[in-house]
Amino acid sequence: MFVRRFFPVLFLLLLVAGASRAQAQALPSAYGRKITITAGGLGSIFQPDYEGGGVPGASSTPLLGLGAYTDVQFSRWFGVEAEGRWLRFNQYEDIHQDSYLLGYRLPLPQLRFWNFTPYGKVLVGYGRMNFEYNDAYGRFTDIAYGGGLDMQTGSRWTIRPVDFEYQQWPDWLGTTLHPWGFSAGIGYRVFGR
Repeated sequence: MFVRRFFPVLFLLLLVAGASRAQAQALPSAYGRKITITAGGLGSIFQPDYEGGGVPGASSTPLLGLGAYTDVQFSRWFGVEAEGRWLRFNQYEDIHQDSYLLGYRLPLPQLRFWNFTPYGKVLVGYGRMNFEYNDAYGRFTDIAYGGGLDMQTGSRWTIRPVDFEYQQWPDWLGTTLHPWGFSAGIGYRVFGR
């Protein structure tokens, strides 16, 4: 008999205690943590800044390739991007470049128009280059500055119609190499809302 009277009172106390701990209001988007992870693929066209002879210079043949990226957005102002790019198509005399980069990504939602959100990025990593006729290859420090546009669809998909990168390879055979190019791709948000 004691249990039958005690159980409803205990249940009511637990319900009131739980309700007092719950918050009805969400944190404003500027303060709330919304970690999202997006992974995607890219198609790229790059000016490798090298045509042979060990001297930097604009190439008459752009390199084409594929890439992959992952964006992790921790808050409104802090995100990280990791990307790999393999420029292996349209080679001139077996010259090709790969890059593996990681760094800061800043979306600019205050400049959003239609469904497009611009972003900027600064990435650091290394570039790998195969020299003419497969005579040699090297691995060099790579610093990339860039930006682009992401177009949000109504679902978890993001279309990246343009991504521009200007790279510096500061210790390239005693000088600096400056590859640059454009990419476009598509991504899928695997975590977050």
